[in-house]
Amino acid sequence: MKDKIKILNQYKKKTKELNLHNELYFNQDNPKISDSDYDKLKISVLNLEKKYPFLREKGSFEKKIGATPSNKFEKIRHLRPMLSLSNAFNQEDMKDFIKKIKNFLNLKNQNINLISEPKIDGISATLIYENGILIKGLSRGDGVFGEDILENLKTIKEIPQKITSSNIPKIIEIRCEVYIGKKDFLKIGNKFANPRNAAGGSLRQKNSLETSKIPLKYFAYGLGAIEPMIFSKQSEFLKEIVKWGFATNPLSKNIESFEEVEIHHKKIDSLRSSLDYDIDGLVFKVDDLNLQKRLGNTSSSPRWAIAYKFSSEKATTKIKDIIIQVGRTGAITPVAKVEPVNVGGVVVSNATLHNEDEIKRKDIRIGDTIQIQRAGDVIPQVISVETNKRGNESKKYKFPSKCLCGALTKKEISKTTKKEDAVRRCIKGYDCKFIAREKLKHLVSKEAFNIDGLGKKVIDQFWDLKLIREPSDIFKLDFNKIEKLDGWGALSISNLKKAILKSQLINLDKFIFSIGIRHIGQENAKILASFFRSIKEFTKLFDSKFRKKILLNLVELDGIGETQIQSLENFFLNNTNVRITKELAQKLHIKNYDIQNKDGKFSNKKIMFTGGFKNMSRSEAKTIVEENGGKVLGNISKKLDILVVGDSKPTKKKIDQAKKLNIKIIIEDEWNRILNS
Repeated sequence: MKDKIKILNQYKKKTKELNLHNELYFNQDNPKISDSDYDKLKISVLNLEKKYPFLREKGSFEKKIGATPSNKFEKIRHLRPMLSLSNAFNQEDMKDFIKKIKNFLNLKNQNINLISEPKIDGISATLIYENGILIKGLSRGDGVFGEDILENLKTIKEIPQKITSSNIPKIIEIRCEVYIGKKDFLKIGNKFANPRNAAGGSLRQKNSLETSKIPLKYFAYGLGAIEPMIFSKQSEFLKEIVKWGFATNPLSKNIESFEEVEIHHKKIDSLRSSLDYDIDGLVFKVDDLNLQKRLGNTSSSPRWAIAYKFSSEKATTKIKDIIIQVGRTGAITPVAKVEPVNVGGVVVSNATLHNEDEIKRKDIRIGDTIQIQRAGDVIPQVISVETNKRGNESKKYKFPSKCLCGALTKKEISKTTKKEDAVRRCIKGYDCKFIAREKLKHLVSKEAFNIDGLGKKVIDQFWDLKLIREPSDIFKLDFNKIEKLDGWGALSISNLKKAILKSQLINLDKFIFSIGIRHIGQENAKILASFFRSIKEFTKLFDSKFRKKILLNLVELDGIGETQIQSLENFFLNNTNVRITKELAQKLHIKNYDIQNKDGKFSNKKIMFTGGFKNMSRSEAKTIVEENGGKVLGNISKKLDILVVGDSKPTKKKIDQAKKLNIKIIIEDEWNRILNS
């Protein structure tokens, strides 16, 4: 009892101090302690809550995590996330994009109207208007939080600071791309590496008077938050904002067929060198805004838009050697070391060869003259061998049977196709130092822990110096050694400390994704997090006593198949993987997975679908359930609350199983009534 009172008093003292600093920081804009000290205080409070659950009875600080402002600008949350676009590089990618849209919307025999806009190689920003008055201007930032660059954006005279119209929404967020024209860049080019850097550097000037000296321009292209909605189409939105005084790209065009996609893409590709601004492709969007809303987003990009990049840059060079690289999942990738060559303005000396089969298929040899191409920002690839230039010195490459660590590699058999995988892999996991290093790079990446200042090159540097070998080492770095290294000053070390401290507060789904289990991407990690809900439940996978039963239960989840379950089992059968994951978890405060909408129509309900629907796809129905607080299962069990039966070819066996278990069964018409209620 005395210990409990002592702990409670300690907690009250810390929370009182934290409340004081929250008031000073958020409400009075007058912080009295550093960001680092604030974060330490908050972590200590959260760790107490984690260790002693009785402290959480009257509420928790877990959900009161704010964003730390940058050194230059205040960070502000976007009204709607500014997501990045997925890319298409050829006709097949575009066909796949349109096919996925039709499948999701269940519109297989109907045409989808698109709108095309040039993809400006500039800096994304968003303009927020309240009752027609420009009140905020933000950079993209991390997509969730942007930097407050309003004063710098106001220096672009063409951006309206007030909208005068009779039908202005109360709130409207207009997305735009800021750029510098090619001719204007020539006048200031000695200050910046390229036009995009010039635009970015100008918008990040602390003094807006300095920004005003740079000839920035912009194109408005997108709609963020809006209240009330007054548009039905993207094309309608673009036409209306031109009347409001916004600049939109004159090359935007409505597209009504796939053939038109390719014709327009080729046309603009041929024009790009004559434009006064850099473009690297076309963005294609579903024109209907209601369909955009139904399609929604994945974790990183909208389903209703894609960037169709222009033709790849190509060059001819010679292979000097072939080496292998080991990826974080153990994939052995051959890489051609080539004579340095300029490809699209970038000097490259490496080109990927993909896998063993690709080398054999193209008959690629050391000493060959090859043609390489670079699409977007991806590593160049070998597209052909000029065999007519092959000399006597060229020699065939024998793919090694062992990893760089010395372990034997193998090709796995696909659970789905029953065929041998094209990729050879090392299966030692963290026991392979080459895999371990790549796993660290994945862990600190933007999509995982997002630790600024700890990128791939820094990981390599710290690895070679034996400062980091395992994920938990990140949180016990020897900064006394680091400060003696070239390029590491007091400011960079301070920033790294803050970034590491901030990363110790992480969502469960991010944690699951970050540990780098093969076949567990961001979407799979979210499904698993929604199943486990807490790190305590997830770590039961570490124990063989619980693992088998848990993996059997995962079969029920829609979106988790045999491949993912086998991958989870393989990962946690490795004792080193278990130890490393456990030690990492102990260094963190891992937040429970929150249901998106606790008060939604399907809150805490487990739902399953059988048969096809008339008006929507299974994917869209699943998304609706999850957005309304429910969980979608893939198999019938006692845990199921509702079986939804579609009109098209439902499975009789599933219906019979549901009846035996007294599970509620609803047909498609009733499902639609629930959605429309």
